[in-house]
Amino acid sequence: MNEIATFNASGPTETSVDLMPHSIEAEQQLLGAILTNNDIFDRVAAIIGPKHFYDPVHARIFETAASRISKNALASPVTLKTFLEDDEGLKELGGPAYLARLAGAAISAFAARDYAQMIYDLAVRRELIQVGRSIADKAAKIDVDSEPKDQIVEAEQALYALAEQGTTDQGFQSFLRAVTDAVNVANAAYQREGGLAGVSTGLIDLDKKLGGLHKSDLLILAGRPSMGKTSLATNIAFNVAKAYKKGILPDGTEGAVDGGVVGFYSLEMSAEQLAARILSEAAEVPSEQIRRGDMTEAEFRRFVDAAKSLEACPLFIDDTPALPIAQLAARARRLKRTHGLDVLMVDYLQLVRGTGRSENRVNEISEITMGLKAIAKELNIPVVALSQLSRQVESREDKRPQLSDLRESGSIEQDADVVMFVFREEYYKEREKPGDHEMEKMAAWQEEMERLHGKAEVVIGKQRHGPIGTVDLSFEGRFTRFGNLVKPWQQGGEQQF
Repeated sequence: MNEIATFNASGPTETSVDLMPHSIEAEQQLLGAILTNNDIFDRVAAIIGPKHFYDPVHARIFETAASRISKNALASPVTLKTFLEDDEGLKELGGPAYLARLAGAAISAFAARDYAQMIYDLAVRRELIQVGRSIADKAAKIDVDSEPKDQIVEAEQALYALAEQGTTDQGFQSFLRAVTDAVNVANAAYQREGGLAGVSTGLIDLDKKLGGLHKSDLLILAGRPSMGKTSLATNIAFNVAKAYKKGILPDGTEGAVDGGVVGFYSLEMSAEQLAARILSEAAEVPSEQIRRGDMTEAEFRRFVDAAKSLEACPLFIDDTPALPIAQLAARARRLKRTHGLDVLMVDYLQLVRGTGRSENRVNEISEITMGLKAIAKELNIPVVALSQLSRQVESREDKRPQLSDLRESGSIEQDADVVMFVFREEYYKEREKPGDHEMEKMAAWQEEMERLHGKAEVVIGKQRHGPIGTVDLSFEGRFTRFGNLVKPWQQGGEQQF
């Protein structure tokens, strides 16, 4: 053992029974290496900072050295002596002579990163102990304002914040590594049937335009009431969950090789209502008949058979109303941990609550969209959030929605990777029905209604990874089902591929 390991740098705390995990020797060795060779600092700066040192004197030495090096100035025992001469803690350890002893017994450069990682790991252990104590203290203290479920969310947030803060892979990465990752994604898309880079929505033309639902993307699906936002989101969620197949991924881990596990936050409708919609689509029984119980025996049998076949579908619904964004994130993490999670749906964005710090609704929506994007990146999944549109659409002659119609905040447009609008012209044309006495107008209206019947459009107003444009879909209102639209040249029973 090198003689520097015998330094008494921890003072009276060494005799304490309640000793936190630490290694004074590792801290001394690393500081000595930095003071001998300043280039070592660049190798370890991404891993540790002053707060990770157990001994406060070592933290101050590291901080002073870091400050000097960042200004392209030399950090050595001689130069640091000027700044730390009056440091009371350093005086207890022998004053500036301690700096010289650190440098005199420094480790070789190649081991510096390992020592830095060790110091970081011990610091995390200390923080874990502190978080644990904090949880225990709060739980023991019975306070009216502090509900147990809120304490659980706080505890989860504290643990995840701890997990996120010191990833050594963060920061700059070489172009080679970025290119390799891009090639791997392209290869996975090439190998997959249909050539999709993301999770298939089950709607062929939409997949062609989007390339599937990409990991870490925030997709906004917006529309006016009665356009079918929830129906389309439900259809996509059902298609993804129905296609779910588990297997070994190219990186060797286990996961979804097709489809995926879906989490659905239904803040507007109850879980039972949402399930009825999905069953209506699967059983081809109109949803209003299901609600009324007005079904023939054959229809009811189809309904029950559909329910049995969907029992194992990995679709998880949370219908808690007015869910705060922090709880929404915590529950998504928990679902990923317990059952897996490949796609997250939020219906709808304006019903999510912020932290309550902002009285301004625009700022609150901005906080929610940033939170949803953060969830997408953290959990590495696509997040599809539904959004209402402002009423200004109704005052225009052309009712087709635009990006400027997004309600309450421009941040929705900024934070989203994809913005899509659901538009059914049939809905508006239906309300323009002329009087029975206007024969010519009635004939023209009926012709127009025939052309528009059963058709819907998804207008892609923004897409970071591809083109914008319009996707035509079929829409069966009775079953609240969107599907692939058969083109005129595909008539005669041919399917669209």
